[in-house]
Amino acid sequence: MAFTVIERDTSRTITSGTKPTVELRYVVRGVGTDPAKEDDQEALEALEATAPPTFLGLLRQDVRLEPISITDVSESIWDGEVSYAAANVGGDPPQPEMGMSVFTFDTGGGMQRITQSRATVGVFPESGTTAPDFKGAIGVTADSVEGVDIVVPVYQFTETHVLPDTTVSDAYKHTLMIMTGTTNSAPFRGFSTGEVLFLGAAGSKRADGDWEITFRFAGSFNETGITVGSIIGINKNGWDYLWVRYEDKDDMGAQSIVKQPTAAYVERVYRVTSFASLGI
Repeated sequence: MAFTVIERDTSRTITSGTKPTVELRYVVRGVGTDPAKEDDQEALEALEATAPPTFLGLLRQDVRLEPISITDVSESIWDGEVSYAAANVGGDPPQPEMGMSVFTFDTGGGMQRITQSRATVGVFPESGTTAPDFKGAIGVTADSVEGVDIVVPVYQFTETHVLPDTTVSDAYKHTLMIMTGTTNSAPFRGFSTGEVLFLGAAGSKRADGDWEITFRFAGSFNETGITVGSIIGINKNGWDYLWVRYEDKDDMGAQSIVKQPTAAYVERVYRVTSFASLGI
């Protein structure tokens, strides 16, 4: 059966504002010789093929088809209506298609225990005495340096990509597994080498055979010229671990034995890999 789809004169009802919408109206005509062979599905497909996927920047939402006359042997008629709206209006966001990506981020920060301050800004000894100088050590006791938990900048972000089934092989899934918990060996997404930690990926296969995979990352900036007590010139990558060794020292001013930093160590605790292997 042959179909013609014509937009009505009363089409294009447009609503602007915070939730803009558009409605296009059509007449769908099917010309044939046997009304028993009329096919609503074919009429619907003809309407969908004619109505544009976007209109005035809005996405196509619902396509409605209503029979007007299917009794005439030579011609059947349907009333068609197609609605358009912004993404996320009236339901869940559309699935990303091949080549599309979805990005999210969170700057909520993370907790870290530190044993050294950036600067000692106040010392208040008992009257008539001199307070011991701990060289910035925090929570010093007779036996240890307890430190304190603080919020540190951690930038967490995710990327969701649609990858073809030919890419997401068993070998690729194994690569994602062994790369989890590694840092970047080269600049990545605007971050310098060593600033991004790959937290892993989660994926699912869609009905169309493609894979929708979400990659999770965390960023922590590199630091140079760190000072710990009298130790200067310390450099560390964002995900390296800095710790301090303390020893008992004579504080002649306070006439006491105090714990002070004597060495700082930068430890690499994560493996380094090329994020190019992620294929994103």
